[in-house]
Amino acid sequence: MTPHLPRYVLRRVVQAVPLLLGVLVVNFLLIHLAPGDPIYLLGGDGGDEAYFAVMRAKYGLDQPLPTQLGLYLLGILQGEFGVSFAYARPVSEVIFARLPPTLLLMGVSLALSTVVGVWLGLLCARQPRSAVDRSVLLATLLGYGCPAFWLGQLLVLLFAVRLGWFPVQGMVDARQGHEGLARLADIGRHLVLPVATLSVLHLALVTRLTRTGLREELAKDYVRTARAKGLPLATVMNRHALRNALLPVVTVVGADIGTLFTGAVLTEIIFAWPGLGRLLYDATLNRDYPLLMGIFVLVGASVIVTNIVTDVAYAFLDPRVKYS
Repeated sequence: MTPHLPRYVLRRVVQAVPLLLGVLVVNFLLIHLAPGDPIYLLGGDGGDEAYFAVMRAKYGLDQPLPTQLGLYLLGILQGEFGVSFAYARPVSEVIFARLPPTLLLMGVSLALSTVVGVWLGLLCARQPRSAVDRSVLLATLLGYGCPAFWLGQLLVLLFAVRLGWFPVQGMVDARQGHEGLARLADIGRHLVLPVATLSVLHLALVTRLTRTGLREELAKDYVRTARAKGLPLATVMNRHALRNALLPVVTVVGADIGTLFTGAVLTEIIFAWPGLGRLLYDATLNRDYPLLMGIFVLVGASVIVTNIVTDVAYAFLDPRVKYS
């Protein structure tokens, strides 16, 4: 690892601050300038203008928009993200209560699609233009063009409704009251269809990147030299070529966090998965400004941190990378 790496990480963190600030300001303005008034949703049909005025003052919505923005940014500096309109609880409390299911869904999907994608890419690179190679490439092409909402509905109809193999909705079966290993097994059964839905696009991308990267590496001189010395193809691929071919995959894994969260929103809606994606959807319908902003802060910070970690990972995969 290069000695300049700590300085590089510090510089990237400093550069990320104005970027995150810009994301917050843009999202804040877009949310507040959109048509509609959350106070009318909170008050319902039974409220009058006096009640609405009191509610606006309670949540600071009677202030000018620049003042609201300034107060919000000041609150973030103090670790305060406001109170959710719909839940009447601190935003951080609401978000962290729904964060573990989303981390589980995204983590399993990302790990599974990356591992399987690398394995399929390796398999295709070993047998170029074979029936296996063509079949996998066709499957990845279909994966690219398959919308998540359509695939999720198809999986529900086939494996849940028709065959009855997996549950349709939720994270656990509340009627059973499972505990211990039985509860983990129940979560696993509920996780299968959402993970399958969320993994398809990333799996297709990783497979194609790995295959292409390995094909390029196998055409280089160092591979020909190793083969000329009598090393088996599998050894050359696994010990030498694969490491270099994985560099684009590392980039994709880091850059795909935002895309994965977008897919998680649709997936959680389809399967009623109790995570951040479903929470974001409900907050949008309820025009819950503090909750929406809290989720945007978390997702924006996660994407920035993941990109920094991805760049740092290059130092371990490719010694030629220099940080200065």
